Amino acid sequence: MSVNVNRSVSDQFYRYKMPRLIAKVEGKGNGIKTVIVNMVDVAKALNRPPTYPTKFFGCELGAQTQFDTKNDRYIVNGSHEANKLQDMLDGFIRKFVLCPECDNPETDLHVNPKKQTIGTSCKACGYRGMLDTRHKLCTFILKNPPGETLSVLLLLLNADRSSSEKEKKNRKKDKENGSGSGEAGNHDNFDAPQAVDGDDDDEDWAEETTEEAQRRRMEEISDHAKNLTLSEDLEKPLEERVNLFYNFVKQKKESGTIDGADKEILAEAERLDVKAMGPLILSELLFNENIRDQIKKYKRHFLRFCHNNKKAQKYLLGGFECVVKLHQVQLLPRVPIILKDLYDADLLEEDVIFAWAEKVSKKYVSKELAKEIHAKAAPFVKWLKEAEEESEGSEEEEEEDDENVEVVYSSSARELKVETVKPDTPEKEEDDIDIDAI
Repeated sequence: MSVNVNRSVSDQFYRYKMPRLIAKVEGKGNGIKTVIVNMVDVAKALNRPPTYPTKFFGCELGAQTQFDTKNDRYIVNGSHEANKLQDMLDGFIRKFVLCPECDNPETDLHVNPKKQTIGTSCKACGYRGMLDTRHKLCTFILKNPPGETLSVLLLLLNADRSSSEKEKKNRKKDKENGSGSGEAGNHDNFDAPQAVDGDDDDEDWAEETTEEAQRRRMEEISDHAKNLTLSEDLEKPLEERVNLFYNFVKQKKESGTIDGADKEILAEAERLDVKAMGPLILSELLFNENIRDQIKKYKRHFLRFCHNNKKAQKYLLGGFECVVKLHQVQLLPRVPIILKDLYDADLLEEDVIFAWAEKVSKKYVSKELAKEIHAKAAPFVKWLKEAEEESEGSEEEEEEDDENVEVVYSSSARELKVETVKPDTPEKEEDDIDIDAI
């Protein structure tokens, strides 16, 4: 008997089903244990290794667990009823299977052992996020990440393909033995039964050996195979992950889809854990001598990285220096204008610009060129500092004016009147009269 994976959904036509847990109590006394007979089938429906829900039961019950993967025996010490374990399984599904956005169980786990994090991605709605690793099961998952590899899937695919080819050959032999004598000399008679027989043979061939059939079979595992690479990519060195992100953005640009791909680019950077360095890569691929127009065109792309992220803004300044180096003749005289464009687009904050202006670095360009860029930027930095001081001064004046504002109420007026009250100035005292002079 099957039940809904998300048992809070009562719809009988709910597409996500799983078998009901079957528990069998074995042993007596201190050796009593509960064997979950169909744990493999349940775990397959949840797209999780069978060790995960078994270990989850052990964590929740405070009991030891045993795994015999060769014989498909998953054991929890102690005597436990199937209904109790089924209710407990709902907790596992909520925490480790259902998508927090769409509540669908089409999620995959991505383990990063180095950072001790567990990510989750949903194939239904595209959600990507991180699991709360405070549960005891997370320690087990980090030590035992999902172990299925792409090579295993390809082996299964090849096995299915070879078995289907054998079946096709057997069917052909049967047809030759049963109807070979009657087919000769009847090519001129287009009877319906003969036409159907011929089509059947062609359909068998097309389903098994054409490129279309192979493409369909590969599509069935493509989504899962892509997800298998997520955790592997995170384990690669930073330089390789940056190159992966560079090639991803480059492919979007060459295919002409980069204008509307800002969300995908951000998601890829977060997946590879190179979000802060994103503006550096984007500057190299999206900026040239027409940088002022391109800042307006790709403002949304850069904002997704630079908004409230000072580290990303520093990398943007580094990318800006690299672009100036590549187009030095055209861009060096326009450095202050370009910086103002970046500032007006909210891609750079004042304190980031001030910190950059204080120190000349040769991290991205030569020391000599860096000094020239900073010298050209000096008027803009000076203007920015003066504008900041003026704004602070105007705020102080406004505060003083507020102290001299008085709200006057008149019973005959319909509205309150605001009047500025001038501070009282002491009147000049009359000259003292000299009595002796009278």
